Amino acid sequence: MHTITTIIALLIVLGVVVFIHELGHFLAARWAGVRVDAFSIGFGPAIIKWNDKRGTVWKIACLPLGGYVSIYGQEDMFNRKKYAQLSAKEKKGHYLSVPAWKQFIIIAAGVFMNFVLAWAIYSAMFAFKPKTVQLPVVGQVIQESVAFKAGIKPGDIILKIDNSKITNWGELVIAKEIAAKHDANVMIARGDKLVQVKLQPAQRWGLVADGSKTEFRKKGFFGAIYSGARETYHQSKTLLVVLKQIITGERSSKQLGSFITIAQVSGQALATGFFALLAIIALLSVNLGVINLLPIPVLDGGYLLILLIEGVTRKKLGGRGMEIAIICGWIFLAGVLAFTMWNDLIRVFG
Repeated sequence: MHTITTIIALLIVLGVVVFIHELGHFLAARWAGVRVDAFSIGFGPAIIKWNDKRGTVWKIACLPLGGYVSIYGQEDMFNRKKYAQLSAKEKKGHYLSVPAWKQFIIIAAGVFMNFVLAWAIYSAMFAFKPKTVQLPVVGQVIQESVAFKAGIKPGDIILKIDNSKITNWGELVIAKEIAAKHDANVMIARGDKLVQVKLQPAQRWGLVADGSKTEFRKKGFFGAIYSGARETYHQSKTLLVVLKQIITGERSSKQLGSFITIAQVSGQALATGFFALLAIIALLSVNLGVINLLPIPVLDGGYLLILLIEGVTRKKLGGRGMEIAIICGWIFLAGVLAFTMWNDLIRVFG
């Protein structure tokens, strides 16, 4: 039963996140007047498929670990001679037949929809799921820690860390992670006074929360919308910091996981409840959005960068060099997938 729950949870989480991402590309292409040949959830042979009135083939494929939208002519963006040889009828609905700014929107729309999905889920959770939050009140300061040396005392309320406003202990932990490698300016409330202190770089500040200081919070409509956007931003920023730390060696790359990790976490969330599953969908949607914005060939961010370079230089990129870059991009992604799966296999089977 546990295995079935895990598989079902993985299909739900990946299905929703991938569908929303590809729907963004699909809707933007339709808006721009570009033909969409196929919309597939999953890869490989189709289990179910049908055609809509505009000729798009909709498919649910047998390997549900991603998806794609096949946009007519997008593969010709680095082979414009082929496009030039098409007849006027063949150019109709072609990806290269629309201006570069519309191409940019088509590519960016998938990532945009991932952030919108996360924002909507987080906003709904703030609106409909009142929760008890741990307030950022210091209960204990470890002797000789950086917080102790900076003069922070029990009872202090952490209001701000650098430019990050702190309203609960979870936000404090995230802001502390981000500030771990530089001096952090911390604004605290002590009684009726505001005090600013500077903490030296450290992985651990030596702060312990006052467990008795909690608050039952439920957001109104506009408060939920704002908090949802703020949470989406915080999760995106945190992922970028983690990726930077992994690249620089400050954090172990063994923390990276593949779809095996996603399946396990999703299964646990589904067993916990509806809101826990929603939280995983939102987090994965943020992760997919951020990762897709990385300037790597074959990812959306890589294509967006190419369009920006073409716009600035007024020259179209192409030729053998771009083909090699695309191949290298696929090799890099395959390597990352293999590495993360190896991490998961080591973790699961020892």
